Amino acid sequence: MPRTRVELTPDQQAEADRIKAALIAAVATDLDDLARLLASKADLDLLGATEFQVRDVVHAIGAKAIETALAGRKKGGTTGRAAPVPTATNRPSSSAGGRRPS
Repeated sequence: MPRTRVELTPDQQAEADRIKAALIAAVATDLDDLARLLASKADLDLLGATEFQVRDVVHAIGAKAIETALAGRKKGGTTGRAAPVPTATNRPSSSAGGRRPS
């Protein structure tokens, strides 16, 4: 399935360039491990268990990509205390669903 290339504003392109540079450094060891794994397998061994090993490395790379993207962004957390939650006035009865048939 062909991927669609996302058009970016200049600010978004600068962010993409920052993420790419940081990601290249963050996943260099993973890519080396992946290349070594694939190089160590005979053609007949590329499918099966090796597919799962490849998937695990690719998932680790994806997780690092998300961590890398978040690492450079401003934190958007709340600055004050959370509002208090109102207290429930009546407890629901244990037979809230109505009568059970006999």
